[in-house]
Amino acid sequence: MRISVAADELTGVAERVVAALRERGHELTLHGALADGERPDWAWASEAAARDVVAGRADQAVVCCWTGTGASIAANKVPGVRAALCGDAETARGARVWNDANALALSLRTTSAALLDEILTAWFEAAPSGEHDDIANVRHLDDIH
Repeated sequence: MRISVAADELTGVAERVVAALRERGHELTLHGALADGERPDWAWASEAAARDVVAGRADQAVVCCWTGTGASIAANKVPGVRAALCGDAETARGARVWNDANALALSLRTTSAALLDEILTAWFEAAPSGEHDDIANVRHLDDIH
C-alpha cells in the first residue's frame, strides 16, 4: 500500500512510524521533518500527506505531531480526507470500520513503540464496514460544510 507519512519533528515515535510501515511492506512518501527541504510544521506537513491521499498518490496517510490533534485537524481540512486521532488499537480499528478513515493521526508524545505496533496492526487489519448505516454516515460527511 502507498502511504504518505508526515511528522513535524523527529521525536517520540516519528522515525519508528516510518520503520514500522516499511517493515510491513508499504511504499512511503515522507513529509515535514521526515523529508529534506520541506517545511516541518504540523499544519503544512499534514496537509501535504492528506493531499497525497486525495490526489491518488497515496492510499492512506499517517500524520503525526506532539499531541496528534493539530495533525488531525490539518489533515481533515483537506476535502475527502477522514483523519482519526487514535491513541489505542480499538479506536484505530473502529475508525477504519465505522468511519472509513483514510488518515491515521498519532501523538508523538503518548504513542510508545509497542502501542504503535498495536495501532498499526488494528488499522491495517480492519476494513470499512459494508453496513448501510455506516456507509450512509461516511457519505454524509461530504454534505457537511
